[in-house]
Amino acid sequence: MQKRKLLNTRLSVGTYTNFIEEIIFLSQQKKSSYVCVSNVHMVIEAYLDKNFSKIVNSADIATPDGMPLAKSMGLIYGVHQDRVAGMDLMPSIIHAAESRSLSIYFYGSTDDVLKLIINKISVEHPNLKIAGYYSPPFRALSQEEKDEIVNTINSSNPDFVLVALGCPKQEKWMAENKNKINSCMLGVGGAFTVYAGVQKRAPFWMQQVSLEWLYRFFQEPKRLGKRYLVTNSLFSLLMVKFSIGQFIRMSQHNIKKKLG
Repeated sequence: MQKRKLLNTRLSVGTYTNFIEEIIFLSQQKKSSYVCVSNVHMVIEAYLDKNFSKIVNSADIATPDGMPLAKSMGLIYGVHQDRVAGMDLMPSIIHAAESRSLSIYFYGSTDDVLKLIINKISVEHPNLKIAGYYSPPFRALSQEEKDEIVNTINSSNPDFVLVALGCPKQEKWMAENKNKINSCMLGVGGAFTVYAGVQKRAPFWMQQVSLEWLYRFFQEPKRLGKRYLVTNSLFSLLMVKFSIGQFIRMSQHNIKKKLG
């Protein structure tokens, strides 16, 4: 998919339906690939860390998860960009996989959350092929453990691997396993707990006016307070600077074009 630059991050552009089709296409190629679901936090992490920026920009697809990103792309590039959030993407991929007889492996989160997901799917999507699921230990893994996980996932031959380790851990995990895990990996973060019903999602009107982060903050103020205060403020300041730079560059380009 075509990408547009936002700060240091290259985000894929297209309609929500385009993204689903392209992700399914990736899985059907039967090669190792990964999809980053990019929100403001990820964009700021990439801005502050060049190595992480390379990981996100090397993704086969990078969706604009947050509404601020979708709206910023619209303002800067004059395109209507749909928001492609992990919490929407996960149920869409589950539905598409069931209808196309594709399989999914669930990696990350906790055993309790994974069991809730599997139980929900057994009721709502009884024909979905579940290749497997695994909650890794909350510690650094040895190389032997990493190799065993890769072998276990590949032996189940999944079409998709949905990954929920949190940003930036899940993106680093997918990049590390590119060309090792023979599947399309999607980093969907908090979508696991929302899909499982452990956490509630913000009302639709809050999603539409870019306030879903505020709803999540009230759910987990201690964990998310500093992140949202710092990242949202920094993103706003950097986007003003980035927008002014884009305007100046476009103006200079138009002047040069008129002159010759």
